[in-house]
Amino acid sequence: MRVDLAVPQSALAIGAHPDDIEFECGATLAKWAAAGATVHLLVCTDGRKGTWDVDADTDALITRRQAEQREAARRLGASGEVRFLDQVDGELDMGSDSGLGLRGRVACIIRELTPTVVLTHDPWRRWRLHPDHRNAGWVGIDAVVAARDPHYFPEHGIPHHRPESLLLFESEGPDHVERVGRDHLDAKIDALLAHESQFETTMEIDLETDDGSQRAAFASRTDREARRHGRLAGIGFGEAFRLMDPAS
Repeated sequence: MRVDLAVPQSALAIGAHPDDIEFECGATLAKWAAAGATVHLLVCTDGRKGTWDVDADTDALITRRQAEQREAARRLGASGEVRFLDQVDGELDMGSDSGLGLRGRVACIIRELTPTVVLTHDPWRRWRLHPDHRNAGWVGIDAVVAARDPHYFPEHGIPHHRPESLLLFESEGPDHVERVGRDHLDAKIDALLAHESQFETTMEIDLETDDGSQRAAFASRTDREARRHGRLAGIGFGEAFRLMDPAS
């Protein structure tokens, strides 16, 4: 089990929905940002289905979730860009035509932002229910391959770019852990709490009844997950990944 990359000059995290990045690699991004890295976030879908309210105004929810994502990035200390692909939540499609177009869009973003490290979902995870998580991983990996080689999408008109590392989160076979401190984990929790629209669906927090205990319980669950990841490498708090070589 490897521990800690060198602090990258810049990082691009690609998530399926607003809040996925914070859940899976928020403390790592906070650590790198605090050490001077430029951190960028790319969210693939608009998050319009992230509610259990059957009467919800989903257009308003899209706007709210984008604002929450920008605030979460600020709480992580991310000084780079927050971008949105605006694909319909639940319908991220990697079919032949639409998938190639998405690959080109993300490859162009990688070439524009020139990240040292790209982080995204592990699409090989078995028995995953949500198609957006699978497909966000595929588009991220495919875009890294396209961005690195000059004969893919020459219409971009910008130089190709090869990231040095690709980290896959949610992996069943992690082989790398990023060590994070208490302050980085606190930044992750604070960033997740920026996503108030998701309190009921993903954090078990009821805004109307919470006296602080529900937020504290969520923070404790996040701590336990970070300790579980850290134990993989014999350290304290951590976030676990599959480390891929973009040159392979």
